[in-house]
Amino acid sequence: MVKSMTCNEDNDPMLSVTPIPAFNDNYIWLIRQDTSPEVAVVDPGDASPVIETLEREGLTLGTVLITHHHHDHTGGLAELIRQYRPRVIGPQNPDIEGIDERLVEGDECLVMGRRFEVIEVPGHTLDHIAFFAAGIPPLLFCGDTLFSAGCGRLFEGSPEQMHASLSKLAALPNDTLVFAAHEYTLANLRFAKAADPDNAAIDKYLEECRRVREQGKPTLPSNLAREHQINPFLRSDQHGVQKAAATQGDANTALSTFTTLRAWKDRF
Repeated sequence: MVKSMTCNEDNDPMLSVTPIPAFNDNYIWLIRQDTSPEVAVVDPGDASPVIETLEREGLTLGTVLITHHHHDHTGGLAELIRQYRPRVIGPQNPDIEGIDERLVEGDECLVMGRRFEVIEVPGHTLDHIAFFAAGIPPLLFCGDTLFSAGCGRLFEGSPEQMHASLSKLAALPNDTLVFAAHEYTLANLRFAKAADPDNAAIDKYLEECRRVREQGKPTLPSNLAREHQINPFLRSDQHGVQKAAATQGDANTALSTFTTLRAWKDRF
């Protein structure tokens, strides 16, 4: 599995972020300090692989971060609370049982020695939040809002909301590591090629990701610099994307192009 080594601005102990695969294509992100057996996890849709990892590696669960209410992100929460009594941080949604700290835009929380800022990103769901930590490098846990080369379906929010949410994330530093919750990259890149056909960066990255997946490795984390190059949902103001989207619907503005792209992707 990929192990992303990071440290914070004050040179505190190193952090590592590793994916725990779950279901068919979910990643539950495990955050740890190398000097401590206590760890955090993000969006545990299934408790079993988390428990297996903790027991195998002699770790204890101190914190759980939740981005939104969907069951494949919260389904393991009750069992993890029962076994480990972790601190649970998540959105202002009373339907998610077990959250200790319900946070909103601009709130902060300290997790594994890093200060995480909460960013509200409605669109996929109305309660969706992301967790961003500045540092070296910056870290973004964005659930189902931003994927590599894609974005989440609009189950509850509007195109306007999702476009605004993605614009918030796109404004973060280019070296931000993007820890999305699903291994959708290859499928997203195939759509990206249709939506941005003259973009050579997509062809190059598609081949790279194919090789990575053939080796059984995750394509994540991505980073925002790459996403600005290959993600059509962050490029709806670009002429090539607008030209391709115009074959499917309205593409007169960045927002209308985004709206057309999202509907096109849903049936792609």
